[in-house]
Amino acid sequence: MSDKICNPITKIKNSKQMNEKDYLITILKIEKELLTTYLTALEDASNSNLYEDYHDMFNDISDLQREIYNLLFEKGWNYLEIANEDKINEKIIEMQNQLSQL
Repeated sequence: MSDKICNPITKIKNSKQMNEKDYLITILKIEKELLTTYLTALEDASNSNLYEDYHDMFNDISDLQREIYNLLFEKGWNYLEIANEDKINEKIIEMQNQLSQL
């Protein structure tokens, strides 16, 4: 049994130039960086109107990031990993340890 959940991979030409997959992955990384930046702006916004503007932009970027991720998944260029019970328990313990350190 495979430990991945994925769609059939959409084939792309091997080339030195960027292709659709390269562009989408690059845009996804940029969107994730923008989300981090807007989160910082939200935390630092002292004006309610400014906060609302940042919040709207954060939501828009978050939605766009999700659309790009879904497109990569549809084309088989991203996949989900099935986690077995041991892996899940390991992560729970790791997070409990982090929480206890706070």
